[in-house]
Amino acid sequence: MHFRNRADAGRQLARKLGRYAGRGDVVVLALPRGGVPVGYEVAVELKAPLGIFLVRKLGIPWHEEFAIGAIASGGVWFINEEVVRQLGISRPQIRRIVEREEQELERRAEVYGREFSDFDVNGRTVILADDGLATGATMHAAVNALKQRKPKGIVVAVPVASESARKQLEGEVSELVCAHMPEEFYAVGQWYDDFSQTSDEEVRELLLRAKGRFDPKSALASPLLF
Repeated sequence: MHFRNRADAGRQLARKLGRYAGRGDVVVLALPRGGVPVGYEVAVELKAPLGIFLVRKLGIPWHEEFAIGAIASGGVWFINEEVVRQLGISRPQIRRIVEREEQELERRAEVYGREFSDFDVNGRTVILADDGLATGATMHAAVNALKQRKPKGIVVAVPVASESARKQLEGEVSELVCAHMPEEFYAVGQWYDDFSQTSDEEVRELLLRAKGRFDPKSALASPLLF
């Protein structure tokens, strides 16, 4: 299975989440940036509000795509101690990486709008969406941080995931929904025809569009959108 792009992946994923459609207790939170086009399609299909949950992976200085952990809103860390030991990364190095990513989290909160990152999820079912799971470190941090906000349940929803990430996460959430679980997994991008980077402008546009669809009081709302 290949996805044309993130929007196509979101639509395919949404078909597996039909039991959550039209429920007043459901909110979709996407992980920026790549998770937002996926989460947007899920939110549209389920007729649910769309927000974001800010989380950043902690990449090693000489290869930032290789994650040693992640940090999420609320100052929650997840560090893969085994990888840290294997690579010989010091605590001062980790602190510098964390400080850099904390600054990026704050920047994104301002750029995307705090109204989308400050959703009240207490007692609600949260569908946590991203464009895929490789190591699962980023999603692991997001789940741990989100639990502090006391949702009724957390559903991790992704188009594609590695077997190792699935095993790591499925015992920590109410449900893990995946459109495609390949036997051989090298990278999330290998399952997309177009895996180009999502821009800040695209994220902001999709969040505003979703708000217009869901909120009848919004100036962007239209009775034709649903």
